[in-house]
Formats: sequence, structure tokens, C-alpha cells
Amino acid sequence: MNTYVDDGYIKYTSKRCDGSVVWSEDLEALNRSRTNLFDLGLIGVYANGVGFGNLSVRTDEHQFVITGSATGASRVLQREQFSLVESFSVERNTVRSRGPLHASSESMTHGAIYQGNPAVGCVIHVHNRLLFDRLLRQGYPATPADVPYGTPAMAYAVQRLVRAQHGLPVVFAMAGHDEGIIAYGADVQSVHAQLHGLFQGTQDS
Repeated sequence: MNTYVDDGYIKYTSKRCDGSVVWSEDLEALNRSRTNLFDLGLIGVYANGVGFGNLSVRTDEHQFVITGSATGASRVLQREQFSLVESFSVERNTVRSRGPLHASSESMTHGAIYQGNPAVGCVIHVHNRLLFDRLLRQGYPATPADVPYGTPAMAYAVQRLVRAQHGLPVVFAMAGHDEGIIAYGADVQSVHAQLHGLFQGTQDS
């Protein structure tokens, strides 16, 4: 039985300018990671048409490139399906981005992680029932169950969680965002490896 979640809908005020992202080796690595995660079912679209999963890489101290909104159905993303988040404000619940598409509905959460730890260079958000339940059962870090995704409350909760962690990469469950899992770390390769390893553990058990 599929679980339908309130995902994929932008809950912040989105201010978008036309433009395109600058392609880079980091973005190429991110896209390869995304395709692999898509093939594993960790990124995609629910039966009700709502997409899930998003990835980002930091481009400088305050900005990051993230997958665009409503791109979950695509196995391989094109350049025009990424957005540059130029700035965001948790207090005002706004995200300003540049690109053909609005930035992902989880942009505020990604930004909170980058803001919470300057050593973080990549954030990956996926969905999986078995891994989500395992993380909660085994006491992995988690945001509070009463905090919904895509809100300032989630951004603040994520910042508190990130600042309490030591070392990278880190994987945590979004307890108030059913099936939602976030992994973050210094680079795409280390974050992907950590997430992939945990996922494989659920398949082998």
C-alpha cells in the first residue's frame, strides 16, 4: 500500500528570476547520484502524481544549486531542471532563486543545513519506508514528529539538529514528513555512499 504524503508543494514565498545554472563537475556528480537514487526508487513520483526527493550542492558560502520543483518523474535531469538558490530567509519564509523552474519545495531545509554547518557541501533528500522506519527505530537523529516539511519550523528544527552533530556525513529522519530522509556531508560522493550503504542494509536484512 502506497503512503501518500503532502510533498512537492512549495510552502514558502518563491521569488524566481529567469536564468540558468553554471554546469560544474559537482553538478554532474549530483546528477549521476540522483539517477542512481531514482533507479533505486528513492526519488520519483507517488501514484497520486506528487513527486518526492531532491538534491543540492553548495556553490559558495551563501548559495546552492538544487533540483527544480516537480522534477521527480525525470530519470536524468537536464541543466534547465536545476535552480540556483541565491538567498533565503527562514524568518520571512522566502526563497529567491534563478532558473527556468522554481527551486525545490525543500529548498528552505537544504539552506538551513548549509547555514548550520559551513563544512557541508551536499544535501540529499529521499523517501523510503523501510529506511525511514529503521532510522527511527534505531535512534538515528530525527526532527520532531509535529514539525511539517517545507516550513520555517522545520528549518529551525533542522538547524538545531545539524549544530548538535559531530562529523560528516550525517543521515537523519524527518519524523514529521512521512518517509522523508535527509543525508548531508562534505561532498556528493560521501553523502551518496552513506545513504546508499544504509539503503542496501534494509535490502539485505
